[in-house]
Amino acid sequence: QVQLVESGGGLVQAGGSLRLSCAASRTIFSFNTMGWYRQAPGKQRELVASITTGGRTNYADSVKGRFTISRDNAKSTVDLQMNSLKFEDTAVYYCKAHNVGLWGQGTQVTVSS
Repeated sequence: QVQLVESGGGLVQAGGSLRLSCAASRTIFSFNTMGWYRQAPGKQRELVASITTGGRTNYADSVKGRFTISRDNAKSTVDLQMNSLKFEDTAVYYCKAHNVGLWGQGTQVTVSS
């Protein structure tokens, strides 16, 4: 079954760091741009960062300089390193395979102020 599996969410104090990871099947990962999205309570889901198969990255303005997206093509994983976390980063974070429109189940990130 084709799926995306996220891990690494949790509770962290403001200023702290977390690393999210998303594992995908190789058949999906190898030809998809991969993205991380987030959805806070009462808000729309938004793009946080994306990375193409060639490694080109794109970030939301709100996370530039704090978050880093990377992909490991050998392991079929895409990670999101989140540093200098802020209260407003609190959300459920989702991994997405853009080309096929496949979403992961989401992982909660909570930043305490």
